[in-house]
Amino acid sequence: MPAVIAIAIATFAIWFVAGPAPAFTLALVSAVSVLIIACPCALGLATPLSVMVGTGKGARAGILIRSAEALETAHKLDTIVLDKTGTITAGKPALTDIRPAGRWGEDDLLTLVAAAEADSEHPLGAAIVVGARDRGLTLPTAEGFDSVTGQGVQATVAGHAILVGTARLLAGAGIDAAVLEGTAAELSADGKTPVLAAIDGEPAGVLVIADPVKDDSAAAIAALRRLGVEVVMITGDNATTAAAIARRVGVRRVLAEVLPERKASEIQRLQAEGRKVGMVGDGINDAPALAAADVGLAIGTGTDVAIEAADITLISGSLGGVVTAVGLSRATMRNIRQNLFFALAYNGIGIPVAAGVLYPAFGIRLSPIIAAAAMAASSLSVVGDANRLRRYRPAPLPAAGVSGVTPQVETGSGHSLDVAERNGAHNGHGTPAHGGAGHAHGAPAHTGGGHTHVRVAANGTAPEATADPVCGMQVHPATAAAHRDTPAGTVYFCSAGCAAAFDAQPQRYAAAAAGTVPGEGRR
Repeated sequence: MPAVIAIAIATFAIWFVAGPAPAFTLALVSAVSVLIIACPCALGLATPLSVMVGTGKGARAGILIRSAEALETAHKLDTIVLDKTGTITAGKPALTDIRPAGRWGEDDLLTLVAAAEADSEHPLGAAIVVGARDRGLTLPTAEGFDSVTGQGVQATVAGHAILVGTARLLAGAGIDAAVLEGTAAELSADGKTPVLAAIDGEPAGVLVIADPVKDDSAAAIAALRRLGVEVVMITGDNATTAAAIARRVGVRRVLAEVLPERKASEIQRLQAEGRKVGMVGDGINDAPALAAADVGLAIGTGTDVAIEAADITLISGSLGGVVTAVGLSRATMRNIRQNLFFALAYNGIGIPVAAGVLYPAFGIRLSPIIAAAAMAASSLSVVGDANRLRRYRPAPLPAAGVSGVTPQVETGSGHSLDVAERNGAHNGHGTPAHGGAGHAHGAPAHTGGGHTHVRVAANGTAPEATADPVCGMQVHPATAAAHRDTPAGTVYFCSAGCAAAFDAQPQRYAAAAAGTVPGEGRR
């Protein structure tokens, strides 16, 4: 605007000094014409009109865009991270098979495991409970339920100590799960979720849970690749299960065995590589990652927390909405650039004519009336161009051609904790979650009815792996949920529940911190 005022003043001065009579009148009219035709109405309308039409078009397609910034940023995305459960898959896991080991039959094993999972809020636990009830089994009441994020659950059912979760959970309780690992590996290779169970300190079997892939997931991922966007899958599954699902839908890069609380760190790691990252998720544990991404896209069928944390909500729950959102953002930005061109072109041509550059050669001057009409015409051209966005139609999803895709799987084994700490943040490749679908439970390691404890160093320096003094679960100090300083040294806890139990009765667990084994009388 200062430049326009300067041009108007210069126009007045030149016409007043060098113009024909009546010089003052002609100078004033020319200066006013410059100010009128340079009115920035079209420039002011160029961006908000396109954004308004774009967000309205998105709403009609089932895509709710929270802000103009999200719509504008989406066109820059070069990487889309997809959570597996509920995003690529339907998010409705179901119990499909039971593989008992040892002396336990299918119904007995399922009854005890389902009873232990009855208080769980995780979808895999719910799938086991539903599977038991579908078989008409009566579930006894569980006692002493506890959980550790990313590992499994523990409870006492009908006098039996039950552990349900990962091989690491069982190993932490001193249980050799080798007899179950072959079955688990076979199931993982088929894209299913193996859930390991132990009863009274002995491996008892594997429960098989499957979560079907959404019908359009592979096609949507293929469409994103055609748009030049790299697709990454993030999951708590083990590497084998994650690779099987990735091959099925055509994802080339997989971040596996990522604990829920580390998903946001993975997003930040990708951003540190210079990427513009979009995150698509549906669960409570996806909310931090959705907030950390450049653009968070929540599945509308997911949790309210995820939807609140996201910038864009896909009402239908289909991954095709991600393709539409990116395409619509790119179309909107093209339209904004066209609008800016029209607005600037009018000013670029109109201001010199209003100033009188054509008068010496052709005797043409621009009256304020014509300048006002030209200014209105520039605004109308921008409005008309913005409305062209209403004709935008997303292209149909292409056929998924996923044959031959070999996913690159990154897991905890490929990243050392020291590297993560040196970089100032965990890289998210730590403890494997449940053998699939990120079963975010855990269980302190009960063996039989008592506890097994490991002494904490008296000088306060924790070893590489130490024991939770409440439950005996092996805990790495760097990933412990909590810790307390005691006269015997620093003790670490696998969960907030164990820390609370210690705080409530510190004397009861003091012997554990000093290296003795309490609770023998309760065996």
